[in-house]
Amino acid sequence: MRVALTGGSGLIGTAVTAALQAEGHEVLQLVRPPRRAGAGQIAWDPVAGTIDASGLEDLDAVVHLAGEPTTAWRWTAARKRRIYASRVDGTRLLAETLAVLQSRPRVFVSYSAVGYYGDRGDEVLREDSPPGSGFLAKVATDWEAAAHSAAGREIRVVHLRGAPVVAGHSAFLTRQAPAFKLGLGGPLGSGSQWWPWVALEDVVGVVRHVLARDDLRGPINLVAPELCTNLEFARALGRVLGRPALLPAPSPVLRAMMGEIADEMLLASQRVEPARLVASGYHFHFPMLEPALRHALGRPTA
Repeated sequence: MRVALTGGSGLIGTAVTAALQAEGHEVLQLVRPPRRAGAGQIAWDPVAGTIDASGLEDLDAVVHLAGEPTTAWRWTAARKRRIYASRVDGTRLLAETLAVLQSRPRVFVSYSAVGYYGDRGDEVLREDSPPGSGFLAKVATDWEAAAHSAAGREIRVVHLRGAPVVAGHSAFLTRQAPAFKLGLGGPLGSGSQWWPWVALEDVVGVVRHVLARDDLRGPINLVAPELCTNLEFARALGRVLGRPALLPAPSPVLRAMMGEIADEMLLASQRVEPARLVASGYHFHFPMLEPALRHALGRPTA
């Protein structure tokens, strides 16, 4: 296949590119200023609203991973505007361009996020669950709507609602591990909130799976099958690192330190199930949390 990919220099993009190339596929990277497109690259500038449409002709698939990181210590108004624009405006530019090509790709895989569901307590969330409320839910809802601009033009559109990624260099782990290594780790708030997660190896595996399966379209929850609360996550990470996980971080302290991020990303409860992946026969590399953490952090099995 000839596959174009955005966000190729990120954690997920690097892993997806390597896997596709190892299988013999040709991967073209979309690059933004100040980089200039060279061999195997396609120029685009989501901020300026420009893209080299000719470079997108005669592709089999497009995988869209690019977007301003949501991880920060606090969200300023300017950062929230960048987060929204990078996902919604950039996705719309790409999708609308794909829709008018002479030779359109068969499939457009656009990354989304479990933030789509908002804070939902103990409600079981599957792909047909309605969107929630809050900033991240609004971003994800509009993000998916922008990607859907490519649908109906012989392009199969897939929205991967990704969970935080368990990998050695993911921000999800690198921000938590130091405190745990010092014996200062523990649950966030009550710890009762559901925390979806997914191993990097399964992000790559699912991208390959949806590229190959013509019957998969629309939203797909990219989460591991083992559901865990934040408290269970903290205890598992403590066991893997051989450190206690006893010191809770009170919700008021988190809100004072991190503002809106605390409620949207740390204290929100999202009991998300990978219903469509399981039904499609996808076999997870890491369905269970502790083995995934041990693999990511290079810790031997207990």
